[in-house]
Amino acid sequence: MFAIIEAAGWPIWPLLLSSVIALAIIGERWWSLRQKIVMPKNLLSQVVQEYHQNGITAQMLLRLAEGSPLGQIFAAGMRNVQSTPAIMKEAIEEAGRSVAIELERFLTSLGTIAAIAPLLGLFGTVIGMIEIFGSQSPQGSNPLLLAHGISIALYNTAFGLVVAVPSMIFYRYYRAKVDAMLVDMELQAIKLVEILHGERRG
Repeated sequence: MFAIIEAAGWPIWPLLLSSVIALAIIGERWWSLRQKIVMPKNLLSQVVQEYHQNGITAQMLLRLAEGSPLGQIFAAGMRNVQSTPAIMKEAIEEAGRSVAIELERFLTSLGTIAAIAPLLGLFGTVIGMIEIFGSQSPQGSNPLLLAHGISIALYNTAFGLVVAVPSMIFYRYYRAKVDAMLVDMELQAIKLVEILHGERRG
């Protein structure tokens, strides 16, 4: 591996740094966007049942707010349960925007890496071409410089694609997953409002 890095020259280092950052983001988002962490199963029915049994308590709201992103949205709505459904929904929407920012954290960086990795690879290719042309002299070409320039050009191009393709795949996957979760949370929050205001049965 070190031989490949050495053959690719110094332009490979930004790509290596980008690959490490991309892997870190992919791993962190995989861990943070698990269904049971973001939207615990049966949370809506549990909240409704607890509300009917004990009403709204400070402990309940704190547990919801600290338990999960969906719980944060429910807690924001239940703090305004004595208000009109419109105000309750407005509080839920405000909490939803905050939750959306949290769920989308680092995804812009991952998308940026997917976009710039091929450009960094192209930059390495240009450096390699400069090395190739630099190997030419009136006495002929220097085989060592020529080979080194070709190595820089090819390795950087290949590594740029190796970094970009998985980064783009995971970026698209996580974006779709976050969008689906936000829609689902919005539907559950609306259902909670309607149940608590007697407009709908659980």
